[in-house]
Amino acid sequence: MESIGSPLMWSLFSAFVLVALLVDFFAMSKQGAHRVSTKEAAIWSLIWVGVSFVFMGWLWWYLGGTGTDPAARELANGKALEFLTGYLIEKALAVDNIFVFLMLFTYFAVPAEFQKRVLMIGILGALVLRAVMILVGAWLIAQFHWILYVFGAFLLFTGIKMWWAAGQEPDLDNNPALKWIRGHFKIAPDYDGEKLFTVVNGVKMATPLLVVMLLIGIVDIVFAVDSIPAIFAITTDPFIVLTSNVFAILGLRAMYFLLANMHERFHLLSYGLAIVLVFIGAKMLLIDVYKIPVVFSLGFTAVTLAITMVLSLKIPPKGGKPAHEGGAYPFGAKPKGDEQ
Repeated sequence: MESIGSPLMWSLFSAFVLVALLVDFFAMSKQGAHRVSTKEAAIWSLIWVGVSFVFMGWLWWYLGGTGTDPAARELANGKALEFLTGYLIEKALAVDNIFVFLMLFTYFAVPAEFQKRVLMIGILGALVLRAVMILVGAWLIAQFHWILYVFGAFLLFTGIKMWWAAGQEPDLDNNPALKWIRGHFKIAPDYDGEKLFTVVNGVKMATPLLVVMLLIGIVDIVFAVDSIPAIFAITTDPFIVLTSNVFAILGLRAMYFLLANMHERFHLLSYGLAIVLVFIGAKMLLIDVYKIPVVFSLGFTAVTLAITMVLSLKIPPKGGKPAHEGGAYPFGAKPKGDEQ
């Protein structure tokens, strides 16, 4: 499989990701457990988006976008456009991740000051999963071209399923993963700071925070299965696939806190994502009949998401309360200092 990724480019990118994660971890440990404000989340979100666009500009320059060679300029323009389209799609799908995270945090009544650690560990898991699945997906496509049709059909099915499920309240009480966790772990009735395990009456137990982390790991797997085929519909270059995914994920924690209080305003976004997935699935199924230009995919995705966001602001959401809002904590769990 052809790729623009040279050993130098892979090394520089890996070093950047490592430094970015270290900076994020250092900032998180320096601040300690605290509630992330909307202002702080907005600043970090803008920083991550800005860094992503700087990378795209560097990639365009490195590949010869400013040179006099027409072939190099065409390659640079094409790869930069592929990165931007893949980044937008992955960022949009990450918003759906965020709404699921919000549902989990609400259901388990996770204190706001503990959420950022859970998200950081979830992001690390997502990065590792995406890297492994992208490498496996690239190998499969290189060996078996027909796997693209399988990916396309899967995306088509996922888009239809997402449209059907949009607006419906998930039933976590009957979730198989949660049932399995409840059956295999002794779970403490209370949170114990940011600890994952605690001792209650001499018995070592998992805290509800560990349960949330495990469920977020499962969510990472589910969303990776959806998003990896989506980006392969835009490009099969492993370097572009991985970098666009990683840059979309790196800003996920900040974006969560930015959108956590705004999810009801964008209640129609899932319908837009469903339409985008159906379009991408159809694009992949038609790949040997007609190759839809990347610029059209970028425009379609951006316009669809913009329309659904505008409609979300104009059309009020249906009534209904989030799971466990104002109700009992699962497992009887209560954040320390919240006993009433």
